[in-house]
Amino acid sequence: MLERGRSRRAAFFFSEMEPAAAIGNSGLTTAARIGLEPQARALIVNADDFGLCHDENRATIEGLTGGIFTSATVLAPAPGFDEVAEFARRAPSADLGVHLTLNSEWPNYRWGPVLGPAAVPSLVDAGGFLWSDVAAVFAHARLDEAEAELHAQIERVITAGIDPTHLDCHMGPLHLRADFHQLYVDLARAYRLPIRVTPRAMLRRMGLGAIVERLDTAGILYPDNFIVSGRRSPENVAEYWSGVIRGLPSGVSEIYCHPAYAGAELRGFAHDALKREADFRFFTGSAVRELIALEGIQLIGYRKLRAVMRGERQD
Repeated sequence: MLERGRSRRAAFFFSEMEPAAAIGNSGLTTAARIGLEPQARALIVNADDFGLCHDENRATIEGLTGGIFTSATVLAPAPGFDEVAEFARRAPSADLGVHLTLNSEWPNYRWGPVLGPAAVPSLVDAGGFLWSDVAAVFAHARLDEAEAELHAQIERVITAGIDPTHLDCHMGPLHLRADFHQLYVDLARAYRLPIRVTPRAMLRRMGLGAIVERLDTAGILYPDNFIVSGRRSPENVAEYWSGVIRGLPSGVSEIYCHPAYAGAELRGFAHDALKREADFRFFTGSAVRELIALEGIQLIGYRKLRAVMRGERQD
């Protein structure tokens, strides 16, 4: 079921609305499987694009250490990756996942595959960079080369000393076609990691019911509700995100943003630099903490989902 948020510039709440008895082999929502009460609202606030550049990294680190970001996902092929690895060595408990990447979308700020263009030629354009849009990925990419590259990205993160807590996907190609979605599930199963994914009911409506069964058989966890942000401007960010938070349904929800400082580096290539900084200011401000407390929302990270998947002790 697709529910619109309360503000005029609405977010989209992709929510798991099937009856509990129909959800997975265990008959439990993710919220129930991690031990939450039926009406509890738990929230993962994820900072995407960690590793993009210094302006993005600086804001993400501040949001993880002093704001309400409970997780972030790392762009392994991007130029700012080494700075992320340095942070992770100083903060081993940081909840960091892998932002699986088949695209390089900024015309003036590009990156290529971790394996190099010669190893995965179907994944790159004439300049040796990852394709700029999802349509080009689907038109050119060989699935075996995509699999090799995404494994390499996860391994680069691990080799750098980062203990990944989850997987998600940059620009979404792994969500949008059955064979790529199957690869996504296979990666999550191989590394025993939770993932960001379209809820089960919507996957079935998209004709991807087999993916649902694969997720459940493999015991892969993901949020019950995934909130895809809608239109907002730097001027209305606080109103916008406050409306999203007030409208959170029960269960485990994830919202994401791309926090950054709108410095000269970021403004040199990113058209949404000011919006990224406005998001960062909101999620590191005192008002959002007060709102979370007022709404009785529990902040969690993906590490909690991973611990349940792996049968690990939870502190």
